[in-house]
Amino acid sequence: MRAVARSSQTLPGSRGARHTQNQTPTQKKMHDTCPFNPFVERIRIQEKIDAGEKTSALLSSLGDCKRKTPPLARTIIISTLKNQKKPVPEAFIEGIPKAELHIHIEGSLEPELMFELARRNGLRLPFTSVDEVREAYEFADLQSFLQLYYQGVRVLVNERDFYDLTCAYLKKARSQNIRYSEMFFDPQAHTGRGIAFDTVISGIHHAMLDAKQRLGISSKLVMCFLRDLSEESAIATLQQALPFKDWIVAVGLDSSEVGHPPEKFTKVFDKAREEGFLTVAHAGEEGPPEYVWQALDRLKVSRIDHGVRCIEDPDLTARLAADGIPLTVCPLSNVKLRVFESVEQHNLKQLLDHGLCVTINSDDPAYFGGYLTENFLAVQKALRLGRHDIYCLVRNSFQAAFLSLDEKQTFLDELDNYISQNEDK
Repeated sequence: MRAVARSSQTLPGSRGARHTQNQTPTQKKMHDTCPFNPFVERIRIQEKIDAGEKTSALLSSLGDCKRKTPPLARTIIISTLKNQKKPVPEAFIEGIPKAELHIHIEGSLEPELMFELARRNGLRLPFTSVDEVREAYEFADLQSFLQLYYQGVRVLVNERDFYDLTCAYLKKARSQNIRYSEMFFDPQAHTGRGIAFDTVISGIHHAMLDAKQRLGISSKLVMCFLRDLSEESAIATLQQALPFKDWIVAVGLDSSEVGHPPEKFTKVFDKAREEGFLTVAHAGEEGPPEYVWQALDRLKVSRIDHGVRCIEDPDLTARLAADGIPLTVCPLSNVKLRVFESVEQHNLKQLLDHGLCVTINSDDPAYFGGYLTENFLAVQKALRLGRHDIYCLVRNSFQAAFLSLDEKQTFLDELDNYISQNEDK
């Protein structure tokens, strides 16, 4: 009852009105994140398939959904459900067009590039070899990872360093058929050690432009505030970002979660929305479900990053499902940081079965043992995901992206065509 009461007080009006409260027209246009979640229809359609209902009737049933589904997508939903128990080859996952919505660009700093940048900038690392760096990638929790993470970013000094870092990630992403990516960056991790904001964002932005032209991969940038610093520091960072508004699609909240609740940053998020930024926040990774509530009600976010602990609160889970709030889940990261003991124990399948708009992402792939494809392969094997599961997870990522409806549909058509051409493989 507590959650329902709070929801009715802080988010009045219809579901659509609640979900886009206090947003500009541009934000509202980009905010329709998960207009159709095929997983929600799964049980209803699966029952009809098991009862032997003809495909034509199934297609008609999907066409009568509250939110109309394109004809090819209807066919794909039915075919993937019918093939749900068929083996999922690694090549199927490797080749499927993907989107990634939770990747920290500084967390893609591979040890080889770390050493190269250290030499370039005349810096000494506390490691003697690449192997020694990788041996250090055993973490007890989020804080132990962050200590090494901030040690690594010290090698990023010049615009060229940020350019090379971003190019390396986008090249890797394109090799995994990631068609679109939204990257986090942490300006305070750099400005706090004397690196100009302009240096950081210019290097990243120019790499994004070059990758679009040379590799055909689209990307956008999300600026994160470090939650273990003060809100005053976050406000100062927002002010530094304003001359570059056209280069940043949203602001977020990351770093040490426990002891740093989202409500601590209510003012800066209010200011960011007034300036036209969309908002996201890390919540419910190591922090409690209460942090997810605060991110929704106080920061009015469009997406929850991680969010896996939402399942501990039935009212919160129902809220996320009803409002179509996407979760950007990072399975290998969750295991590496001891949120779950193994991929087999991850609750991703449970989240899907509750009708949540779940997406798969890599988080800090250089540190956590895998990029996006490796995350998909790991959960498919450990949780025995079928073709429909994989299709839903990928589709959710495109639906949850900060793209126009036309841009989303272009990527979704590419996804549906891929499934159609590979359903018998």
